[in-house]
Amino acid sequence: MSEPASTALGGFALTKVAGFLFGATFAAIVVMAMTQPKSTREWVVALICTVFASVCGGAGVVQWLDLHAWADQFEGMVALIGLCFVCGLPAWVFVRAWFAYADKRQQMTLLDMIKEIREALGR
Repeated sequence: MSEPASTALGGFALTKVAGFLFGATFAAIVVMAMTQPKSTREWVVALICTVFASVCGGAGVVQWLDLHAWADQFEGMVALIGLCFVCGLPAWVFVRAWFAYADKRQQMTLLDMIKEIREALGR
């Protein structure tokens, strides 16, 4: 028989993880509804990047801003889920921008694209 403290802690941790994944899922759904990908390959890459940025970027922002205490209350957890949601949105934009950029320059190699970007940035 397991002890009640470890079972309660496991349930608490599962609730926190589910909340962050909930925010990541909504970030992916919103951006997919806003801008439809042109190919399955683009959709898969953008989806993975959005969820990854939402979960990991959100966790990084929580760590950087020291918002751990918010997870103790329901309202704070909702705010943290919203933060994770917002952290996932830029990933979709970057992936879509990269695909649009690469589609227009299909004849160029990756090194040529990097040189072009560096020249455009003035480096």
